[in-house]
Amino acid sequence: MASLVKTFPVSLPFLRIPESSKHHFQVKVRSLDSGANSTSTGFSSDSVVVNGRSFTRGKDEVESLFDGGAVEQKEKSVAPLVDDENERFMRLSSVREKNRGKGAISEDMDVLWDDGYGTKTVKDYLIASKDMIRPDGGPPRWFCPVECGEPLKDSPILLFLPGTDGVGLGLTLHHKALGKVFEVRCLHIPVYDRTPFQGLVKFVEDTLKFEHASSPNKPIYLVGDSFGGCLALAVAARNPQIDLVVVLVNPATSFTRSQIQPLLPVLEAMPNEFHSLVPYLLSGIMGNPLKMAMVDLEDRLPPRAKIEQLSGKLTSLLGYLSVLSEIIPKETLVWKLKLIQTGSSYANSRLHAVKAEVLLFASGQDSMLPSKNEAQRLKKGLQNCQVRYFKDNGHTLLLEEGLSLLTIIKGVGKYRRSRKVDFVRDYVPPSKSEFERVFFKDGRFMQAATGTVMLSTLQDGSIVKGLAGVPTQGPVLLVGYHMLMGIELQSLVGEYLKQKNILLRGIAHPAIFGGRFESSSSEFNFQDWIKVMGGVPVAASNFFKLLSSKSHVLLYPGGAREALHYKGEAHKLIWPEQQEFVRMAAKFGATIVPFGGVGEDDLVELVLDYKDLMNIPILNNYVRDIAHSGPRVRDEAKGEVANQQLFVPGLLPKVPGRMYFLFGKPIETTGREDILRNREEAQQLYLQIKSDVQANIDYLLKKREKDPYRSVFDRMVFRALYPSLQEVPTFDL
Repeated sequence: MASLVKTFPVSLPFLRIPESSKHHFQVKVRSLDSGANSTSTGFSSDSVVVNGRSFTRGKDEVESLFDGGAVEQKEKSVAPLVDDENERFMRLSSVREKNRGKGAISEDMDVLWDDGYGTKTVKDYLIASKDMIRPDGGPPRWFCPVECGEPLKDSPILLFLPGTDGVGLGLTLHHKALGKVFEVRCLHIPVYDRTPFQGLVKFVEDTLKFEHASSPNKPIYLVGDSFGGCLALAVAARNPQIDLVVVLVNPATSFTRSQIQPLLPVLEAMPNEFHSLVPYLLSGIMGNPLKMAMVDLEDRLPPRAKIEQLSGKLTSLLGYLSVLSEIIPKETLVWKLKLIQTGSSYANSRLHAVKAEVLLFASGQDSMLPSKNEAQRLKKGLQNCQVRYFKDNGHTLLLEEGLSLLTIIKGVGKYRRSRKVDFVRDYVPPSKSEFERVFFKDGRFMQAATGTVMLSTLQDGSIVKGLAGVPTQGPVLLVGYHMLMGIELQSLVGEYLKQKNILLRGIAHPAIFGGRFESSSSEFNFQDWIKVMGGVPVAASNFFKLLSSKSHVLLYPGGAREALHYKGEAHKLIWPEQQEFVRMAAKFGATIVPFGGVGEDDLVELVLDYKDLMNIPILNNYVRDIAHSGPRVRDEAKGEVANQQLFVPGLLPKVPGRMYFLFGKPIETTGREDILRNREEAQQLYLQIKSDVQANIDYLLKKREKDPYRSVFDRMVFRALYPSLQEVPTFDL
């Protein structure tokens, strides 16, 4: 079978794994033809042909590796397969396009899919690196870890450019997740390779041009870690015409201001026998050991068990640090530092030419580079740059406990498969680890504080516990009341996902997606999580796409005005006078479920609303600027709902009570042609939905007074007495 390394453009240098490493490290291999059994894992260095040359190790016969190239070769020394580079490029591009997407998984992904985050650690990185660094005499090359698997159909390509180590395994923790939605290629620079910076730029640039020619309408992602950040910026500056998304992780563009530059002459003069001590000296400034050891720490363990597990992981990790001296021997370390120096200067002189989208990660505990200050500088110097700041992480951010790289890309709205983001088609559902993070780790306090009660209404009008009354088959449109600051979203979306295994796609204010108020110190926040969990900007086109894809859509007609209501307006519906969604729902035969929610007044107290803030001389100008600079959704709407001033209210926490949701009787729109033809009929249905939502709220306000476990203290006592029960009881229905 004619086969070629799956992720290798054939016009690029080869990848060859040493014989002794074959059983420890695998690379995906796939045939260029469309025959059966065209995928395998692992390959012998004796039979790899890339860049038109065959490299043999003691074999007399070498199979032809692709049906568009040469026939069988019988000699150890083999001439180039194709003499004309342009001819080879065109031929392989056509073959690649014919086979691109074959073997890829479908366009859809299940919610709570397994992204593998937390199953790999820095220890796995060190073990795999030790296998890969064995001298093979080869030049830089690309590889795709077998853990990446096959991506979604039409997935964009992601090129990873490594840091000082050059191994290319810096994404070890993220391989499985990224491999679902990207064609992942990692750059490997052999330990004893001495390709200058300009040569590496040209190498990556050639790959970039090849991929762009193969798929001109797709973006190309460049992920540059430390030194790789300099390389990514240099390539982006030289190719402004290519659609790039550049992800920089503590880029080494700040090398001249780093603490390691003065070490260069010391390292050059250091005797070789002392170099084994360097890894232990550098380990303190390369990354945060605690964060590295915490990657696969079981979060739900008791505190004492967690400490014991963490201690064992730290001890084990220290035993592998000696591998660093093999990854970067003295001569290589000196060479790499000089390479970084050159790359930093090269990239900084060309920042003005970078037209690509840039996403920059900066660590607050980076002891190797002044990454936080560098983020501020680059955000000002680059034309289109977003920053996410990780205050507790060190230099080796991608190998430390935190967030998945894919989660961050999704959270800032940077994942796309074409020239423009499509918030419906390009959406990647939350993975299991993301769900755990939102609802059990970061949201643990909120889960305990709210003690959420979910009720629904069956077709006969009876109210039951749980969501049995809410249809499973979409499209379903859930229409309800927006609590203060959207405080209900985590409980509502989380419980809906847990009970029905269905993700709610929320229609959100466009300010969440604009990034206007971000700074170089912006951390991954609640707004980012809204995008990860399915939020889309409010727009008729997005509403249309969601309903046409049979989604479960969460809609708040009151919008920002209801979520940012004033004193005395708790649980009051502030909706438009005229319907905005009924006819669209009827067009797709969507089932409309009116719902009400209460509990905001049991969690926080509103002490400063918009009117109060405008009466404070120091704050009113700031509040006015925020209100007027934000995007407006309803310029033509009438009534109080049109007064959507954006502001941050003053809130005081209260001893938590409980949050309650009641989903009303579903309203079918299938076959309701009268709604489509007659605006008055649509308006009548709209008023009925509004009345049902208000009735649900009134029901909950009355019934919660009889809930014996409304207080968080009562729920804590119940859980202590009955730890085996999953739910805390509520009022009688």
